[in-house]
Amino acid sequence: MNERYNPKEIESKWQKYWTENNAFKTELNRQRPEYYVLEMFPYPSGNLHMGHVRNYSIGDVIARFKSMQGYNVLHPMGWDSFGMPAENAAIKHGVHPAEWTWENIANMRRQQQELGLSYDWDREVATCHPDYYRWTQWLFLLFVERGLAYKKKAAVNWCNECNTVLANEQVIDGACWRCDSVVVKKELEQWFFKITDYADRLLNDLSELKGWPERVKTMQENWIGRSEGAEFSFAVAGSEEKIAVYTTRHDTAFGVSYVVLAPEHKLVEKLIAGKDNAGEIRQFVDKVRNMSEISRTSSEFEKEGIFTGAYAINPFTGQEVPIWVANYVLVEYGTGAVMGVPAHDERDWQFANKYNLTKKIVVQPEGQELALDTMEGAYSGDGIMVNSGQFSGMKSEAGKVAIAKWLEEQGYGKRHVNYRLRDWLVSRQRYWGAPIPLINCADCGSVPVPKEQLPVLLPENVNFAAGSVSPLAKVEEFVNCTCPKCGGPAKRETDTMDTFICSSWYYMRYADPKNTNLPFESSKADYWAPVDQYIGGIEHAILHLLYSRFFTKVLKDAGLVNVNEPFKNLLTQGMVIKDGSKMSKSKGNVVSPEEIIAKYGADTARLFILFAAPPERDLEWNDQGVEGSYRFLGRLWRIVDHYASFMAGEESGYDNSTLSKEERNLRRVLHATIKKVTEDIGDRFNFNTAISSIMELVNAMYTAKDQNLAVNPGLVRELVSSLLCLLAPFAPHITEELWSETIGQGSVHKHIWPVFDEDAIKLEEVEIVVQINGKVREKIVVSATLTPKELEEKVLEQEKVQALIHEKQVIKVIAIAGKLVNIVVR
Repeated sequence: MNERYNPKEIESKWQKYWTENNAFKTELNRQRPEYYVLEMFPYPSGNLHMGHVRNYSIGDVIARFKSMQGYNVLHPMGWDSFGMPAENAAIKHGVHPAEWTWENIANMRRQQQELGLSYDWDREVATCHPDYYRWTQWLFLLFVERGLAYKKKAAVNWCNECNTVLANEQVIDGACWRCDSVVVKKELEQWFFKITDYADRLLNDLSELKGWPERVKTMQENWIGRSEGAEFSFAVAGSEEKIAVYTTRHDTAFGVSYVVLAPEHKLVEKLIAGKDNAGEIRQFVDKVRNMSEISRTSSEFEKEGIFTGAYAINPFTGQEVPIWVANYVLVEYGTGAVMGVPAHDERDWQFANKYNLTKKIVVQPEGQELALDTMEGAYSGDGIMVNSGQFSGMKSEAGKVAIAKWLEEQGYGKRHVNYRLRDWLVSRQRYWGAPIPLINCADCGSVPVPKEQLPVLLPENVNFAAGSVSPLAKVEEFVNCTCPKCGGPAKRETDTMDTFICSSWYYMRYADPKNTNLPFESSKADYWAPVDQYIGGIEHAILHLLYSRFFTKVLKDAGLVNVNEPFKNLLTQGMVIKDGSKMSKSKGNVVSPEEIIAKYGADTARLFILFAAPPERDLEWNDQGVEGSYRFLGRLWRIVDHYASFMAGEESGYDNSTLSKEERNLRRVLHATIKKVTEDIGDRFNFNTAISSIMELVNAMYTAKDQNLAVNPGLVRELVSSLLCLLAPFAPHITEELWSETIGQGSVHKHIWPVFDEDAIKLEEVEIVVQINGKVREKIVVSATLTPKELEEKVLEQEKVQALIHEKQVIKVIAIAGKLVNIVVR
């Protein structure tokens, strides 16, 4: 062995060896239990950051640990490689998106390999490769066939910076999720997926996800937003028109004092036609339409409205109430109209105050009596219905049931379940995405591209000038084609797909990545799926995770897979922060993984990032912590080097019953460490405490060395081999090198995970606390096997104890084996 630890030398050596020997290649093997561990695949931006390093290190520890436990482990990696950043880079730098993307992939793959990650690179996928997006297109057609894809003209979220539409989930606080530009509304023909058809299943099946963080499940539950209420209509006075509203508070319907329409509501123009202030109302409508949904529904956003001059008739009271247009009502949610009940809704209260609208109390809290002149805000709780005709005196919940029944009997309305979730808008007016495989024929309408003609390839000669149509629309040789149904001239669909479609099924492709006949063979997908452990950031809780669940359910319904959920367990790792904020170039606090690896080695980078904090917590970067991890690996190197010459030739060739007391204590520390590390990795993902235990074991070995303890050669071999196995998932290079220099048989990563010996961790002696009348007066060391009676006798015969109770009457003795003895005297 070299005297000094040289990470650069050994890491490049073993990375080359693993690559040349396909060390982490996985085959389907039904004789072994399977385990599928997956980190969310990255967008190939060009360079890894420390968040990536943390994400991949966590997954690699789990994969290596499970493999050593005897599982057939699938641990793949790929690239979420379509998307707007590549196209924006093409515009900015004059380079083709494909060239930019593939160069970035090559660089990031090299960086991942330098981390020593145990990926099966034979299963690598890239969503921008025709071999992959052929099947993304195939699956799009499956959605069409199953009635889950449709096209309609709609007001969509539009980002002027990226020149494309965004799904509702991609608008964050009114801004584009990619570039932070303000999002506006635009009317366009767009493709949608009917995710709302699966709303109940997506909601109900959250209960199956026992291994998901509650926070993520709550976020999805809130996003789906199921509510039970009633839908009924207000007639428009002097007109045949009706305004439908949906409410969960139909117990307050007698308190309606106005009705509000979304600015986009189809009735607005009819109601204001010919009115003196029609121009003013249209200006207001135009202004609001360009506001983001998030802003319009925010509790902090100022609510504004304008009176249409028209009135609606409350079906419960027969009274006319004014019809307003307001910025807080969205046409896509519910019916695009809401009833205003100021006394029982805080938003309505504020709106009524602002525009001097009537308020009416129709629910009183039990045991209290509200009065409008003393109320400082709306009462939104349940209570006893008042001023509500035949329903007065009922409790709110009973009143809701009675009112819903009355609406249905009178033909005015019905019970209704509503969702916040809206269908998934999947069209994008960009080039760098999977082309939508449909052809528009003047005679045949929208015709699917025959599956045998897939993939519809992206043309290479493209102009990336900004505009409201896809750059593909300007490539005539791509657009102009023949209708596969009638043979006449036709035009291709020029929108591309939302990249979240590509990432909604990639975990299935890993099961069968070379298949040229199907997206994947069902039997292979069923062997691996669902993913046993999925790892990624909390920011994907709504977008990627919800869409992947939807896709999996569609695939199951289509008979392609047997699983109902894609990810059995989910770990959402925390961020890596420095100087109090998330690492970012704009803040100038980025630490480059390549710099750390060049200076300290990949094992140090991995060890620090796993030791510094539990995986679900944010990690504060600390240069001293990195130095500490590097020093520990140096200590490991030296202690193994020290003991290497004392090792026996065979791993199990010694009788541990002949060990001295000191040797038995050292072996006890070893097996307590095996137990702790096994539980910390396998049960809790407490990698930091697992590493801490390994460090304590190394300290115990140094103590034995410093005491010149003559250690049995068989025990030395057991210590070294077990220590290297325990550390191997965390620091794969140094352990592989030390294993080859000491144990010399195969790879440490192929060795069976050590199992702790229950007898070995039993203490031979324990320290007992001696109390007199509850006060600690002495501590003694006794055999750990003493019974309570034997322990009592042992304590009472101690000279110091005899002196303490001399001339006192012993009332009773309480002895707890292994812990304490309390002598009660007077």
